[in-house]
Amino acid sequence: MAASAVLAVLLASALAGAAAGGDIVHQDDQAPKIPGCSNDFVLVKVQSWVDGKEKDEYVGVGARFGPKIVSKEKYANRTQLTLADPIECCSPPKEKVSGGLLLVKRGKCKFTKKAKLAEAAGASGILIINHGTELYKMVCEKNETELDIHIPAVLLPQDAGIALHTLVTDGKSVSVQLYSPDRPVVDTAEVFLWLMAVGTVLCASYWSAWSSREAINEQEKLLKDGHEVSLNVEGGGSNGIVDINVISAIMFVVIASCFLIMLYKLMSTWFVELLVVIFCIGGVEGLQTCLVALLSRWFRPAAESFLKVPFFGAISYLTLAVSPFCVVFAVLWAVYRQYPYAWIGQDILGIALIVTVIQIVRVPNLKVGSVLLSCAFFYDIFWVFISKRWFHESVMIAVARGDKTDEDGVPMLLKIPRMFDPWGGYSIIGFGDILLPGLVVAFALRYDWAAKKSLRSGYFLWSALAYGTGLLITYVALNLMDGHGQPALLYIVPFTLGTLILLGWKRRELRNLWFKGEPERVCTHVHMMMQPHQAKDISVSDPSSS
Repeated sequence: MAASAVLAVLLASALAGAAAGGDIVHQDDQAPKIPGCSNDFVLVKVQSWVDGKEKDEYVGVGARFGPKIVSKEKYANRTQLTLADPIECCSPPKEKVSGGLLLVKRGKCKFTKKAKLAEAAGASGILIINHGTELYKMVCEKNETELDIHIPAVLLPQDAGIALHTLVTDGKSVSVQLYSPDRPVVDTAEVFLWLMAVGTVLCASYWSAWSSREAINEQEKLLKDGHEVSLNVEGGGSNGIVDINVISAIMFVVIASCFLIMLYKLMSTWFVELLVVIFCIGGVEGLQTCLVALLSRWFRPAAESFLKVPFFGAISYLTLAVSPFCVVFAVLWAVYRQYPYAWIGQDILGIALIVTVIQIVRVPNLKVGSVLLSCAFFYDIFWVFISKRWFHESVMIAVARGDKTDEDGVPMLLKIPRMFDPWGGYSIIGFGDILLPGLVVAFALRYDWAAKKSLRSGYFLWSALAYGTGLLITYVALNLMDGHGQPALLYIVPFTLGTLILLGWKRRELRNLWFKGEPERVCTHVHMMMQPHQAKDISVSDPSSS
């Protein structure tokens, strides 16, 4: 069962390597800025009132042309909404608008022409109803050199536009308010997400190091008792530990890339539901493993008593007792995942899965860790930035957001709602941004404990600080880029790997870290099984020694 969890998370953890907060300001190199048409594409809140009562709030996108839309709600004017006649507003309206907002339909002429005619009719702004439910960027033609539009233009999705159109045609008095609030510089969601990611790496590292030390102590105990045991305490086998090698580290990135392309091409509601099932299976395994490890200290008899179950083999009574709770927890999350507080269940399952995988999958030395993180580094950059050249959008971010589906992103993410953001949404981080660096940080702690290094003289403290610093810089870059998704490994990998390599080089332990991954140890429990005549030969071999 553990192997299935490992496979699920290693394929899925690379889905969303970009930390993201949701784009409010959009850049578009294919729609160049020209004089009079140089605004950024911003999302716009359209608050409505019907017969004097506050009603629904809609979201549109501002045009490249016209004045910038105010960011403060208190500075936004509440304006009467009027239906254009003709509705496309490709010819002068039959009646003057006298300061109101004009509601028009898209089509038959350019956006700029509609705005000019609406302004000439006395409108203070124009709302354009799109043909579909998506938001479309209103740009200018390259030959439009004399643009002098002084009213804001906002494009509404079809469903929002039809709702307002119906209210006006029914004779209701409709007024609206347009404003585009800025995101806060730092949202508490990012602080808690940072703490969650770093805390997960720390907990997983300590569990991995503790398990490794227990295995070493058990081996030394057996050696002291004179039993023959394998010298490899880290390798796979009956203990369920999986060591990564260089080939598997490279193949991981290749398989993850293929899996990411498949997700991008097949992304749909049914495919996300399949991912939810896979995530729940891995989450149940992870949560069960973590709970059994925690509860076994208090329920040792149940943890050490086993029952043979068909298809699963020997399973402890404690595992059998915990499993139903884990299954019910995952099923409840899957059923109610669209509810506002479902992110809590998703984060619990995700953290348990990541912690379990870091305990099971291990980096044996710094060489393998460097290959793994370096490949992930270029993987992250390629699928966030460079993939736009072939796919016309960032494949990584499109998959992370769950585009082309009704879901709020794929489940292989940790996320926290942006509580003080006027736009709402979530701050997210992909499993890969925690799991992959976490494998290297856990390796550093295992090495420190095996070498009996103090916290300050070891490598774990500094690699953990480096990881936290790299992730912090990711969120700084995220805010500087107006919420555009950032490949977190772009910042995490140089800090984490660079710190370990520089420290190892300075302390002259880099060769040992790089190739062996464990300190030099002298075995003090080697028992020579000698025959009586061998002992006699040894005792008389050097008479002068007495």
